[in-house]
Amino acid sequence: MKIESIATIKKELKHLSKDELLELCLRLGKFKKENKAMMTYLLFLSEDENSYIESVKETLDELFDGVNRYSYFLMKKTIRKILRQIRIYAKYSNEKSTEVELLLYFCEKLVKLKPSIFDNNVLTNLYDRQIESIRKKVSVLHEDLQFDFNQRIDELEGGD
Repeated sequence: MKIESIATIKKELKHLSKDELLELCLRLGKFKKENKAMMTYLLFLSEDENSYIESVKETLDELFDGVNRYSYFLMKKTIRKILRQIRIYAKYSNEKSTEVELLLYFCEKLVKLKPSIFDNNVLTNLYDRQIESIRKKVSVLHEDLQFDFNQRIDELEGGD
């Protein structure tokens, strides 16, 4: 099966009735959990980005509570899983500041983890890569946001 481009799909969607579009959206929602989550964001959460960020942070808190602290190997696996989840949540929003906010929160939670991630090279490198990634993402934001986010990054780096 050949997968069509977005432009071609858009042209075809213009020819469908309202009921056909509704049915198509519902089928997409049933097909994959990620599609359903994206539709939930667009329909219910996109109007208030701050509440979306807070709800994601609550989810992250729950995920961090479930981190196995007895083995660095299992910690790494869980932390990578959390990072993948953050990337998915950030994709739903078109705002770059949302991704930065979520990644900063992730790093703040990492720093507070016991046993310390800084006793493990892989986790320390993962943390350092995230800080670098955040800095790159912050550099394209508005100056006021850059200042606020850079202050939080500096606080994180000072807490090492």
